[in-house]
Amino acid sequence: MPTAQEPTLTLNPGAANGPSVAAGGTWQVHALAQGKAMATITGLLKSLKADKVSWDLSAIDSMDHIGAQLFWNAWGKTRPPDLQLAPGQEEFFNRLETTGKLELPRPRQQRLTWVMKLGFAMLLFFEHMTGFITLIGQLTLDLWRFVRAPQRGPWKEISANIFHAGFQALGITALVGFLIGVVLSFLSAQQLRAFGGDIYLVNLLGMSIIRELGPLLAAILVAGRSGSSITAQLGVMRVTEELDAMLVMGISHGFRLVMPKVLALAISMPLLVIWTDSMALIGGMLSAQVELGLSPQYFISKLPDAVPLANYMIGLGKGVVFGMLIALVSCHFGLRIKPNTESLGRGTTTSVVTAITVVILADAVFAILFNGVGF
Repeated sequence: MPTAQEPTLTLNPGAANGPSVAAGGTWQVHALAQGKAMATITGLLKSLKADKVSWDLSAIDSMDHIGAQLFWNAWGKTRPPDLQLAPGQEEFFNRLETTGKLELPRPRQQRLTWVMKLGFAMLLFFEHMTGFITLIGQLTLDLWRFVRAPQRGPWKEISANIFHAGFQALGITALVGFLIGVVLSFLSAQQLRAFGGDIYLVNLLGMSIIRELGPLLAAILVAGRSGSSITAQLGVMRVTEELDAMLVMGISHGFRLVMPKVLALAISMPLLVIWTDSMALIGGMLSAQVELGLSPQYFISKLPDAVPLANYMIGLGKGVVFGMLIALVSCHFGLRIKPNTESLGRGTTTSVVTAITVVILADAVFAILFNGVGF
């Protein structure tokens, strides 16, 4: 015999008005959770057809929302035609009936055509261009302010950025430059030997490294290393609300954050270009001695004649321009980061990719403008 606390269902197929179901016991969560009561009750309810049976719940001792929900699900979320309830049970089913009619509005799905996507991309591009030009204008004003009152300038920030972006990048630029020099010299020696042009290896290495590869390698490495660091630093300051605090205290973002980074990279990049060129030429010199038997003394003596001074100056000029572009692009994306971690990661990635792309485009512009210089 079931106890008074257990929920019960009694089916009477021979009633005068057709089959009927009488429920009794306690239809609350603590009673339904005892033993296998929930599984048994759920199985019985699923086997009954709610619209063909009369339901009598007046004998139930107590009920909560869990018990009412079991009946409501078995009825297909609608009241059966013949239903008897105790006075306190009407409220449960009224609430379930009202809630079941609520429907959330479906979000409007708008399919973007390729023309609309292109339009949005163009608008985003012009938005970035406007922000970048504004940043350059603000930098010009900050530089004029710095020239007028250098004693009030951010010297510590400039020095710190030179250390982080320049000195700490010496290791990676030396390694990559040396390996590129070795590989380029090795591959070039293979071809020159076949045509008897061994002595022209100095010309090939000198022109390619000093004019093109040295500045470009240094810029790409700095863009990936220091550019991402600048963007992440400004993004973290946005997340921690340090940028807002600076504005409240009347401290200009451009004068204290952007200008020191631009000046630091404009100073560091030419020095890194010289360093990268030297390491790449040393690597090429060693490879030339192994492959072609060219002595280091011969390599060094022929290098000034093989590479005119104009190419050296073009390489240094590229370093200055590349450094300023990397700093501006990194600061542009860093200041646009929103105060959340997702935007921080996306902004840093976009900053690095954009900086490298801008550097390559600037190198192409240099090649077009100085195509007749230094040859």
